[in-house]
Amino acid sequence: MRLIIRLVIALAVLWVGLLVSGYGILIGSHENAAGLGIKCNYLTARHITSAQYLHLDNNFLGVASCPLLRKTDEVIDTGQ
Repeated sequence: MRLIIRLVIALAVLWVGLLVSGYGILIGSHENAAGLGIKCNYLTARHITSAQYLHLDNNFLGVASCPLLRKTDEVIDTGQ
């Protein structure tokens, strides 16, 4: 029972952190456009967002894989 309570508390803290910071965590990705693009899906505190990147395996142009964290445009508090 303690493990479940600790898990729920940890998830709540993670959710609040994502809500305040505006970051999203990578939940999935797939290649598109004949392997030249990669679409990354991120879970934020409010919804799921996606980002398109130029994708090459050698990392010369674009990215080789999706970043684990991504800052979203929608932040709950900008400090103004």
